[in-house]
Amino acid sequence: MSGFVEKPEPVEVPGLVHVHTGKVRDLYRDGNGDLVMVATDRMSAYDWVLPTEIPDKGRILTQLSLWWFDRLTDLVPHHVLSAEPPAGAPADWAGRTLVCRSLDMVQVECVARGYLTGSGLTEYEQTRTVCGLALPEGLVDGSELPSPIFTPATKAAVGEHDENVSYEEVARQVGAETAAQLRQTTLAVYSRARDIARDRGIILADTKFEFGFADGELVLADEVLTPDSSRFWPADEWQPGRPQASFDKQFVRDWLSSPASGWDRNGELPPPELPQDIVERTRAKYVEAYERLTGMSWS
Repeated sequence: MSGFVEKPEPVEVPGLVHVHTGKVRDLYRDGNGDLVMVATDRMSAYDWVLPTEIPDKGRILTQLSLWWFDRLTDLVPHHVLSAEPPAGAPADWAGRTLVCRSLDMVQVECVARGYLTGSGLTEYEQTRTVCGLALPEGLVDGSELPSPIFTPATKAAVGEHDENVSYEEVARQVGAETAAQLRQTTLAVYSRARDIARDRGIILADTKFEFGFADGELVLADEVLTPDSSRFWPADEWQPGRPQASFDKQFVRDWLSSPASGWDRNGELPPPELPQDIVERTRAKYVEAYERLTGMSWS
């Protein structure tokens, strides 16, 4: 089982039509046909949307995405038209809302990896490959790869799990030209972000992007380079051969999989509420990632 522990009802706003309730974001369409994307404070883990929210999480994700979009525009255009909530929107939407161009979305999660961990490590330990790409012998959890690799995945619905696929499968699904464009752009954006993060004492281990097309042009969409879509590690604590300290939601995953939670992720029951100290420490992780990357204080 997986999905929402309790699926929220969409907010009704004059002039907006509710389109979709995602794991973290709620999507609406306005009278111009543009998408209104609202980042909530919901937290997902192990294909569940947890019953406990993390205060300010949606605003941090939104503001960090905007910061990154500004630093990537020479590589690829993005979908953001405005960061102002529509007229009549709840006050709580301030700082967490993006009005975006409606795109013809590519149904592929575009993942770039510069370090070996997560599902990539699991595959490597079995086959010495990741998404069909051969890697050298002797790599361990947290090893830096010889060069960044493009390791795409299918886009899963809420409650389902993304699955890694080969580049050849992507080319079969979207065409050779689009697949090549996705790979090139994904690796270019990853490399730019990796260098920016490195200058701030952070390792960008891997990240995922979503792209769409507008008038034949590839456009970067959704969130970008946040702790929800990326693995950020403190560079001064990096030590291959073990799980790394991180700024992402691995902290919540670790608690859920520990005896302290009392939850069996393979059982029939949904995950429990997060304790207050886990909520506070998780929020602090997101705030620290924002502050270290941008150099600005979170208020």
